[in-house]
Amino acid sequence: MAGLSGRTALVTGGSRGIGRAIALRLAADGARVAVHYGKNGAAADEVVEAIERDGGQAFGVRAELGVDGDVDTLFGGLAARMGDAPLDILVNNAGVLEAPPFEQVSREVFDRSFAVNVRAPFFITQRAVGLLSDGGRIINISSAVTRIASTFFQYTMTKGAIEALGLTLAQSLGRRGITVNSVAPGITDTDMGSWVHGAPGLKEEIEASSALGRLGQPADVADVVAFLASDDARWVTGVTLDASGGTWLGPRGEAA
Repeated sequence: MAGLSGRTALVTGGSRGIGRAIALRLAADGARVAVHYGKNGAAADEVVEAIERDGGQAFGVRAELGVDGDVDTLFGGLAARMGDAPLDILVNNAGVLEAPPFEQVSREVFDRSFAVNVRAPFFITQRAVGLLSDGGRIINISSAVTRIASTFFQYTMTKGAIEALGLTLAQSLGRRGITVNSVAPGITDTDMGSWVHGAPGLKEEIEASSALGRLGQPADVADVVAFLASDDARWVTGVTLDASGGTWLGPRGEAA
């Protein structure tokens, strides 16, 4: 795989979970990584320190998403560290998952989900397009729930919106050689996915629903993102790449 030396990447929600793994992987491939975080500065510092210990380059940038002024805060922090340098890779990873029963989804939960999962990446991308170098990369983290009937009601809607945005942007930005793709993880063993350990037998049931028979790990998703960020994926745009280990493909039959 081609390296990312000399390129700068912004990973939103880069202080933990899948975002952390993405930041570490892109840095390992040579990119200078802006590790965005909302509130946990200590976690972001740990990611930056881990990258620097391995000889990479990174810095943290704080902005709580889903609130007024979030995009200005984020790009103000970027400008303070980058000056007029271009951005090469944008990974829209930050998101919230709240999953009450349909009858209990409040207006507040609904609005917060869309503010963080849709509005923020929309306007972050809008601002980033002016900074992205020609031939740059935009990678949105979606979810495998967009292809099944799940109980994550408004969350599924937000991820469907992200996939639609990626398809439309890919067409719009193709003239500049910028690729836009989405990655759809399944259930991944992170803080956000900790609910899988909340009831006896649930983890095993979920693992049995995967063709590969296990929970996803953050690195499984990060490796796919690294491919899409690389020159090897120069001819891939406007797609949603499933990275779920074959979750919910259907009944499991006898092995061939």
